Amino acid sequence: MKRSALGVCWQVGVLATALMLPAGAVAGAPETEDELANFVIQDCGSCHGLKLKGGLGPPLRPEDIEALPETAVAAIIREGVPGTAMPPWKALLSDQEIAWISRQLKSGALIAPEADSSRSR
Repeated sequence: MKRSALGVCWQVGVLATALMLPAGAVAGAPETEDELANFVIQDCGSCHGLKLKGGLGPPLRPEDIEALPETAVAAIIREGVPGTAMPPWKALLSDQEIAWISRQLKSGALIAPEADSSRSR
């Protein structure tokens, strides 16, 4: 089967464009802190619970991870936990993004405040 010159040029153009992308420019990779925060709630929350209180994975609230240094939390995110459902995220997240997530988890900054159900309207 012969390839047309246009088809070959198109393939070369796509390959060249892909090679020029920065290493962190993976499709779907978070780019801003808001996107990164949403990533944590949605992607991490799918196993650790949307409020990070646990589920398939353990809870990730500050009181639950207080014994772990920030660097240990980052290592778990980066490398995953063999033999568990926790995958390594190093292919999708940069070291800076992993460090940011670790700081946010340790500080509790990504946890939405609980609604006060005792107030009546």
